[in-house]
Amino acid sequence: MIEKHFVIEEADPIIFYGPSNANLRMLRALCPKLRIVGRGNVLKVMGAEEDMAVFEEDFHRLERHCARHNVLSEEDILDIIKGTHSASGEDAEKGIIVYSTGGKPISPRTENQRRLVDAFRQNDMVFAIGPAGTGKTYVAIALAVRALKNREARKIILSRPAVEAGEKLGFLPGDMKDKIDPYLQPLYDALQEMIPAAKLQEYMDQNVIQIAPLAFMRGRTLNDAVVILDEAQNTTSMQLKMFLTRMGWNTKMIVTGDETQIDLPPRSISGLVEAKALLADIPGIAFIQMSKADIVRHKLVSRIVEAYERQAAKARSASSEEKPQAPASATDSAS
Repeated sequence: MIEKHFVIEEADPIIFYGPSNANLRMLRALCPKLRIVGRGNVLKVMGAEEDMAVFEEDFHRLERHCARHNVLSEEDILDIIKGTHSASGEDAEKGIIVYSTGGKPISPRTENQRRLVDAFRQNDMVFAIGPAGTGKTYVAIALAVRALKNREARKIILSRPAVEAGEKLGFLPGDMKDKIDPYLQPLYDALQEMIPAAKLQEYMDQNVIQIAPLAFMRGRTLNDAVVILDEAQNTTSMQLKMFLTRMGWNTKMIVTGDETQIDLPPRSISGLVEAKALLADIPGIAFIQMSKADIVRHKLVSRIVEAYERQAAKARSASSEEKPQAPASATDSAS
């Protein structure tokens, strides 16, 4: 008889053990020749060497399933141990990126979201540009989480420029972290939908997932990572150049932004607008332009975007009509 310890590294132990340790009890029932004790993220297993070898293969399959799907039911355990569970490779055929913390599949919902997924696979740098509600940031973070779970990247780095939209940073209470966190909350929200809370906290404590303001990126070289810059329309030309040149080996970048929601001071040029003109023809860089047809939030969001677009079109039309006419020539005056 031998004893071996199996560490639950990829999955959340709470999900792995199941409600009131139901999954652990089922494992014991399915492996009666082994003694299985679960403590924290470690399974202590005692039994014969040949039984241990079979259990080790089953354990790794169970852990991979739990980590990918964020659920592990008694039916899943039974199917995996019996060898009747479908392969995860089918997810790619169905277009599934990752699974939510409730086990719901997250897939691209519009044609341009699918183009974003394809562009990420084929390019090292992708710009996703479009109005609010088109899923730019959500899909980008889903792609980053998938890369982390598949061990295609060792870390995820998420960043945003800390630019005020009507209220100054100094008005917010607390220290610098307290002032910055509200700007980064949309990134936390997306991560919390895709990674169980305990695992997310572990990743953040170990710097596997890093969330930081853009200003903190200066001087870094980002290797073996998926790096996402959100709200890039609020970067200056120099800030975006600084960010893009942080790219290191085995790194992919996704830059998202909305050209219609620039909160920079007047007469400042958006780095995103400039990059769109400068980098469009560089191999390895893809630009995905989203539109109001890609909006996947509440139906009112589409109507709101349309209303603002109509107002902007009217303003441009009125501006062109108000331009002063060219002065009459001397010949015209004489006649």
